[in-house]
Amino acid sequence: MPIPSDSRTVVAALSGGVDSSVAALLLKRDGRAVIGLSMQLWDYGDAAGREFGSCCSLADFKDARRVASSLDIPYYVVNMEEEFRRDVVGRFVGDYLNGRTPNPCVECNRSIKFDALLRKALALGASTIATGHYARLAFDREEREWRLLRGCDTDKDQSYFLYPLRQEQMKKTVFPVGELSKEEVRACAREADLPVAQKPESQDICFAGSDYVGFLEREISSDGDGPHGVVRDEEGHVLGQHRGVWRYTVGQRRGLGLSHPEPLYVLSVDAERNEVTVGHEERLYRRAFRAANVNWLRRFAAEKPLEADVAIRYNHPGARALVTPRDGSAFVEFKTPQRAPAPGQSAVFYVGDEVVGGGVIEKGAA
Repeated sequence: MPIPSDSRTVVAALSGGVDSSVAALLLKRDGRAVIGLSMQLWDYGDAAGREFGSCCSLADFKDARRVASSLDIPYYVVNMEEEFRRDVVGRFVGDYLNGRTPNPCVECNRSIKFDALLRKALALGASTIATGHYARLAFDREEREWRLLRGCDTDKDQSYFLYPLRQEQMKKTVFPVGELSKEEVRACAREADLPVAQKPESQDICFAGSDYVGFLEREISSDGDGPHGVVRDEEGHVLGQHRGVWRYTVGQRRGLGLSHPEPLYVLSVDAERNEVTVGHEERLYRRAFRAANVNWLRRFAAEKPLEADVAIRYNHPGARALVTPRDGSAFVEFKTPQRAPAPGQSAVFYVGDEVVGGGVIEKGAA
């Protein structure tokens, strides 16, 4: 792959969507030597049957190639199926089997886009990678640290998914659309006559589509039937049966298969006991939890307890909490109890618009 060894060379990760395409466009206009690169992460042989608006299909590669041709930049596809299967899909399936609710986009950013892809780009002589994430990076000259900030378009902000970034990765990354709104991004694409200017956004998990339960059925067993267990209420009364704990997540109401005079919600999932506990909605609210595998983006955040806004899922507005660092983990205590912090989901810590850290919610929320 003939990438020039030049400090101005950027590998733009092209997904075939409008955001990454405009990111490459803006870099080209800035005078950078841009190389378009797409990652083959999954076997897309059945992509033709997938619903319109899903991502990572063969059609997306064709769109990415058309964009690269329109921008007159080189374009390549790299195969990362093995890494993706091991680090993203394998963990996704394993977490559900263990009664957790994973976020595969966070893991993809951690292990694929800003690890495997960045190493590939640097090995080929590029100095930087670029993605179409709605987020911003800034350098704190006084502290000599990079800062991860929310995207200017608060409705599209993707900083939540990027909390695993490390200082050495941020140093070698650019987010060209982070200062723009979605409307401005589409306007740029239309002005440049990019072939994806009006392409709809992808909404699904790229490898599972909108039916993640069906995907898990295919991955876990040939007949889609896991080991049967019981569904209980908080007093221990058996209310019904389930066909695999991986079908349930904390906060879930639909699909419980229970006959009850009042609405019930999943309060906890115990894979070891093969049990699901349900109860009334008010029992979903928790004041505190432990976050494991915490990545601190800023030194000051890791040194002592701090007040932060903590988001416990994507699009959660964040709630005020005291975050106390504890040997690779953090104890999060909210000022006001929050609904359904689900084990396996990411908790991301914000000070103003800045992501200062984040980790994975553990079981045992209080």
